[in-house]
Amino acid sequence: MKKTLTAVALLALFSSFSASAAGWAGKELKLGVDASYAPFQSKSPDGKMIGFEVDIAEAVCTELKTKCVWVENDFDGLIPALKAKKFDVISSSLSVTEQRQKEIAYSDKLFVTPARLIAKAGSKLLPTPESLKGKRIGVEQGTTQESYAKANWQPKGVEVVSYQNQDQVYADLTSGRLDASFQDLVQAEEGFLKQPKGKGFAAAGPVMNDPKYFGAAGFGLRKEDKDLRAAINKALAAIHANGTYGKLMKKYFDFDIYTGK
Repeated sequence: MKKTLTAVALLALFSSFSASAAGWAGKELKLGVDASYAPFQSKSPDGKMIGFEVDIAEAVCTELKTKCVWVENDFDGLIPALKAKKFDVISSSLSVTEQRQKEIAYSDKLFVTPARLIAKAGSKLLPTPESLKGKRIGVEQGTTQESYAKANWQPKGVEVVSYQNQDQVYADLTSGRLDASFQDLVQAEEGFLKQPKGKGFAAAGPVMNDPKYFGAAGFGLRKEDKDLRAAINKALAAIHANGTYGKLMKKYFDFDIYTGK
């Protein structure tokens, strides 16, 4: 009898997942994005949304038999816009933090996101309040890097300057209006240091991986959208199982971004 009940329960669970996924077939799934964070999300010269997380989201939409519709939004306004139902999902390298979990739900893990300080090559700056005292450090509004810098550096004499998007941070860094920028490790390396605009700059000091601020990233969802979260998690499991995730990862990175190793 116990085995029968277990089988029935599993069947019901599978049916629930299938129903939630089927509920999006033929519909549009609106995803909120700050398109200034290459290689995760940015725009091609012709205006098309591109990047690793964009490709992951598109693969999820394929599994759900729905169409991804991208809605651009400044990063610091993504959670309020999600809660106001301007879109269904946040897909913007959104790190999982205790503070954010009070407001929204997350999908299963997408990838790991430690942080890095970037400065002029040879600057000898380190990601410590002692080294950065009196310096201007650029961060994107609403990011975990902004939270870390304001909590740990700003009270000790570091000027933390917040910007609406990452492109603005890099513009002021390259023009000399900032001494350093502080952002996601992979974004710093792939989206800046390996690009022409990053010439003459380098990583400054060690990788920052304080688990209170930096860790896994996931899709952000409204807490009440439990069926959508279940459907997305099922789709994520499917693209891992069928090799799609691995193929997309190799397209952008030469290491395992899912584990950070």
